[in-house]
Amino acid sequence: MAPNRHNDSGRQSTSDNDTVLDAVRDCVLAVGVRRTTMTDVARRAGVSRMTLYRRWPDVRTLVGDLMTREWIAVATGAIPEPRPGLDTRPRIVEGLVTGVEGFRAHPLFRKIVDVDPELLLPYVLDRRGASQEALLGLLAGALAEGHADGSVRPAHTGRQARSVLLIVQSFALSLGTMTDEEEAELTPAAFLGELRTILERTLAP
Repeated sequence: MAPNRHNDSGRQSTSDNDTVLDAVRDCVLAVGVRRTTMTDVARRAGVSRMTLYRRWPDVRTLVGDLMTREWIAVATGAIPEPRPGLDTRPRIVEGLVTGVEGFRAHPLFRKIVDVDPELLLPYVLDRRGASQEALLGLLAGALAEGHADGSVRPAHTGRQARSVLLIVQSFALSLGTMTDEEEAELTPAAFLGELRTILERTLAP
């Protein structure tokens, strides 16, 4: 979940961007978002503050781009590779459940929840961010493949993608409020199993 804005891709290469975002990640993991400064990021990245300001107006925008990079990497890394005999729906379900587990375990997510949880509120209550838009694009593409091979219930692709993301997002952000490690049926793993069932039944033709 990150701000939805246009990037000036001509100013810096992907490698340069990654160097800066790696520096932001290190700063946030060390001290949190509120205590991270542009000076800290510039020093860690080995660039001048003016170089940063030409691309990013403030730390929040930098963190937004970092979240987009990290969350999309989790999502794409969770999707099983296509293989003969494996329909699209099981790949979608497995990818989403694995993605929720990976997202919740991600050090950046854990740090934000522990230190700066208010950073996530706008993307839950007010607007979609760039990472949510990217996830919707991935979902819509996968759902369209499932419609084509008959493994996913036919529906308006955009509405179906948004509905699925609402389900997944609630588990990703709020799972900890419902779990009880002392009761086997209420552990995170048990709820991820429930998520798998919900998604399977929601997407089945």
